[in-house]
Amino acid sequence: MKLSQKVGAALALFAAAALVPCPILAQPVPAAIQTLAVQASRSHTTLLAPYDDRTWLDRFYAPRKYAPAWDASTASAALWVLRQATLQGLDPLDYGTESLQRQLRSGQAGAADFDVALTAAMLHYLADLRVGRVRSEYHTRLPDARLKQYDPVERLRVGLAAGKLRAAVQAAEPQSWQYQRVKSALASYRELSRQPYPPLPKPRAKVAPGGSYPAAKALFERLVLLGDLPAEAPPPRAGIYGVRMKEGVQRFQARHGLVDDGVLGRATIDALNVPPAQRARQLELTLERLRWLPDFGPGPLIVVDLPAYRLLALHDGSAEGPLEMRVVVGSIKSETPLFIGQMRYLEFNPYWNVPSSILEKDILPKLERNHAYLRQNEMETVPPGASTADLKAGRARLRQRPGPKNSLGAIKFAMPNPMDIYLHSTPARELFKRSRRDLSHGCIRVENPAALAQYVLGQQGQWNADTIRGALQPGPTRHVDLARPVPVVLFYATATVDSKGRPRFAADIYGRDAKLEEQLTARSGGLPIISGPRL
Repeated sequence: MKLSQKVGAALALFAAAALVPCPILAQPVPAAIQTLAVQASRSHTTLLAPYDDRTWLDRFYAPRKYAPAWDASTASAALWVLRQATLQGLDPLDYGTESLQRQLRSGQAGAADFDVALTAAMLHYLADLRVGRVRSEYHTRLPDARLKQYDPVERLRVGLAAGKLRAAVQAAEPQSWQYQRVKSALASYRELSRQPYPPLPKPRAKVAPGGSYPAAKALFERLVLLGDLPAEAPPPRAGIYGVRMKEGVQRFQARHGLVDDGVLGRATIDALNVPPAQRARQLELTLERLRWLPDFGPGPLIVVDLPAYRLLALHDGSAEGPLEMRVVVGSIKSETPLFIGQMRYLEFNPYWNVPSSILEKDILPKLERNHAYLRQNEMETVPPGASTADLKAGRARLRQRPGPKNSLGAIKFAMPNPMDIYLHSTPARELFKRSRRDLSHGCIRVENPAALAQYVLGQQGQWNADTIRGALQPGPTRHVDLARPVPVVLFYATATVDSKGRPRFAADIYGRDAKLEEQLTARSGGLPIISGPRL
């Protein structure tokens, strides 16, 4: 990989540490530190990083007149902090921890290159923990504005002076309940990855409870190991897939996005055979994505996890008593985008304004084959009476009238955005029974629209379960503004922890895990720090 492709270019001068001119090394330590800091400020930024780190070293050292920041004791404390990066799903090697540790043991504390490298490592660790290692879909500008509220330079300066480096880390760490629970799950799956995990054999045909499965004992042990069966559960009869084990399989299936019918099939065994180390990696990627999110603070919050096909509506950011429901999301050809928006209004009995892409690819071909298509599907042109030629030329648009055939169902939850993505109900209720629900053109269909409406309208006194039920009945379109906008996060995580503390896993339907892995590999291929992380 070319050096120009590596993230951390603000420290690129350290990649050639062995080539530092002798005059620099021969300078007094403060002068050498200043030289290194100035060189860092003149380096280039990269497109992958979510922050601009070029001035960090100079800002850190200038107030102390470029005197060394670390002695043997504080350097040991800092390296201990960096070694704990694994708990956050981060890699200590990215921060040169092993090389720095070797230098410390060899008595180099106080040397300019060691001091600068340790400072740079701590600054990058704090920033990575605060905003993530690579730029996200949510923050396209450089630098990430959140580093104005959490300035890693100032936090490190204060933490070092007060002897509270851990406090600086705790302040950088996302405070959401989901982050803390995913961290806990990551520790559990790392522990599981240290144990033997032989693959379970696949049955030739599906096995129902009471059927024969030669590896029943191994399956039982696997379910106990993963927490889907209690340890005190009675073991199965030899070679028999028992009814009690069915309960554990159903729990496992529900946690892994499978049809939870308790029947042993290839998909269930495949999921049971995924190594815990792979699950741990999924959890690490989720921690990275959670670092991309702002702190929403108190108040309502709606989160849609696309690969999990789940919606959570939270109260004051708490996991206690959330509203959860299934959703249908965009297909592989029409991916639902990731963004953070605000739900601002609802429409009961909405019109469906047909997007031009759907009109061109789907409806116009049908209309040419069947001239009664619009009438049969309760559709109309705007302006009325426009021809197919008008629709093709863009002189008219198409919409579907409110009613039982309307694709949006009885309610639309609007969060204005350039992509025209919103949440809505649907007459196709049978879709929620499927285990894989990436079936829409991009918008999100919700399983329980009445409950979601009550959630967002609950603080507006005139609305309750009865009035919402009435508004959902067929009738004229009704626009209702929310008294306060509700933040909505369209999120992507193939590993989460639910409100009951159970790890849940999902398929990487859009291939975003693979893309994130590529970005992180590019980033960890370098962080070229003087004391020698992977160059």
